[in-house]
Amino acid sequence: MSLADSDHELVVEEIGREPTPAEAALFENLWSEHCAYRSSRPLLAAFDSEGEQVVIGPGDDAAVVALPDPETGEPSDTYVTMGIESHNHPSYVDPFDGAATGVGGIVRDTLSMGAYPIALADSLYFGEFDREHSKYLFEGVVEGISHYGNCIGVPTVAGSVDFHPDYEGNPLVNVACVGLTDEDRLVTAEAQQPGNKLVLVGNATGRDGLGGASFASEDLAEDAETEDRPAVQVGDPYAEKLLIEANEVMIEEGLIESARDLGAAGLGGASSELVAKGGLGAHIDLEAVHQREPNMNALEILLAESQERMCYEVTPENTDRVAEIAARFDLGCSVIGEVTDGNYVCTFEGETVVDVDAHFLGEGAPMNDLPADEPVEPETDLPDADIQAAFEAVVSSPNTASKAWVYRQYDHEVGVRTSVGPGDDAAIIAVRENETGLAISAGAAPNWTSVAPYEGARAIALENATNVAAKGATPLAAVDCLNGGNPEKPDVYGGFRGIVDGLADMCSTLETPVVGGNVSLYNDSVTGPIPPTPTLALVGTKAGYDAPPLSIPEAEGELLLVGDGGLESGDVRLGGSEYLAQFGGSDRFPALPEDPAAFVDTLGAVANEASTRAVHDVSHGGLAVALAEMVTDEVGLEVSIPLSDAEPVAALFAEQPGRALIATTDPESVADAFDGVAPVVSLGTPTEGGHLEIDLDGETVETDATAIRDHRSTIASELE
Repeated sequence: MSLADSDHELVVEEIGREPTPAEAALFENLWSEHCAYRSSRPLLAAFDSEGEQVVIGPGDDAAVVALPDPETGEPSDTYVTMGIESHNHPSYVDPFDGAATGVGGIVRDTLSMGAYPIALADSLYFGEFDREHSKYLFEGVVEGISHYGNCIGVPTVAGSVDFHPDYEGNPLVNVACVGLTDEDRLVTAEAQQPGNKLVLVGNATGRDGLGGASFASEDLAEDAETEDRPAVQVGDPYAEKLLIEANEVMIEEGLIESARDLGAAGLGGASSELVAKGGLGAHIDLEAVHQREPNMNALEILLAESQERMCYEVTPENTDRVAEIAARFDLGCSVIGEVTDGNYVCTFEGETVVDVDAHFLGEGAPMNDLPADEPVEPETDLPDADIQAAFEAVVSSPNTASKAWVYRQYDHEVGVRTSVGPGDDAAIIAVRENETGLAISAGAAPNWTSVAPYEGARAIALENATNVAAKGATPLAAVDCLNGGNPEKPDVYGGFRGIVDGLADMCSTLETPVVGGNVSLYNDSVTGPIPPTPTLALVGTKAGYDAPPLSIPEAEGELLLVGDGGLESGDVRLGGSEYLAQFGGSDRFPALPEDPAAFVDTLGAVANEASTRAVHDVSHGGLAVALAEMVTDEVGLEVSIPLSDAEPVAALFAEQPGRALIATTDPESVADAFDGVAPVVSLGTPTEGGHLEIDLDGETVETDATAIRDHRSTIASELE
């Protein structure tokens, strides 16, 4: 670890002397891109983070949002917390522990707000599926997530998996967590009062994860898998489960004044940020920290990112009770110092090793002013393909194929709140304390944002909102994980700026505040930069916990397509589609609906009608995949897609969001609801048996449920 020369000069100017080795290392980590957002913070003002439902917005360990009262619709005193983080570089070096500790970290962010974790969502991105190294990373990451989440008893209910050649040297692992709390239990990461004690609870501190924050702020080298292994943390989910339950007892007894989990930059990061947020300081005795390895020095104790640890602010009279609770759950506990009204001071073996202003340590990093190139719009160069063969190729692509191999490894029913689990457009968690169904959707679309960063990011926000609307829910709030390559490259930074602006603009249009998030840059390797990847985790609410299914339950009524996608005008665009990923070529990205907010609101209302039998959004793989996913062994479809001037291939495989398939016994009411909002077209009827027939002005695709299941089992058949 080393502090950059320009940063070193700034530190010397501020503190009036040379920094100690521990101070230099602390600045190097806390001023890293991972912690200080030096290249991204100037862009983040684009996000609208306010709303009457927002209790705590960006800047804390997790955001806090009030659920609507089921009778009045006004914000209630039942709150959910929302957080998301990345563990990208660690998951490349050690896929199992890298992914597992990503889960552990976002769960502890939830604990630090006084919340109990109730759901996880993971969004995963890897190189091409047919590469052995991609499969190795994929299997290890899924195993790490499932092991940790299953052991701690938090259901993984939503997420996404994408494969793209530009993730080969740098996969992404983005994990979101939703927690449940209320007005009385709420805790923040803002220190309250000088004289209160700082108490470290959880696992003993070792040497694992040293320099993790700085490691996450640089490109991955060719030898990263071996050379950077010490920077990867090692998880212990059984200790985390004990910490979850101990935290719950402490919150219920009102023992915690403020809290911060130990993640990036370890104890130094958590404790300094805690007191800085309150405009205060601290005095910490590093020797008081309970340790699991001998002869640790001050820098190691300060910066180690050993997992399953929390830093609590506790009044002096409550420290003994906190220690009793920790002992009850077989957790370590140390009173390591106290909150002061001075500097952030750390001592070790009788010497002062850190003595700096906590606010300067946390907020003093200068922001970067980087050049950005505008992305270039692709030309239209469409390949020819036999439509039946194209259907089979797109439906069997790892990107659009079934992800059951992934989510069946997750315990998505633990906690008995899961009403709709993974594999649907969105999950639904029952919040019985408020008689509310909480819909959760999470993911991105690298094919979209690699072609058109701004429009692709807008489309990602709309698709996630459509997912929750398809379950009859109204969007409430979102958090984002903004992943990009090396921002010092103008073309990379231009793409990153595009996804920030696109996501921000569509979320504002949808009146869905972005209440928190994470930024991960320098996702560059010897194979090049990743696609700009704006993962969005969005939640919505509905009365009750039931929702229309994705697949059609009975052969009755009609199947309607709501939303145009250019079919009426003939301007159907294939840019960013899985069809082009399979067959080559290029095209512009599809135009989005003129009034996406009205579309989402109307879809949510229609989904809750008694006459609605099934709802499914149209997105990845276009109508081809959406139709295939609605077919079951018992119920098939006979449909005819009107082309106007569109080509059959374009009509079947274009991926414009803002469209949905609705199976209904009352098509007239659906048409009335969408009048003036979006076109409604009758595609055909559900039929007995699992046969699917798609007519495109004479060109026909025919298949059945068995063949579809075989095509969509690509991932399972390769890995089992």
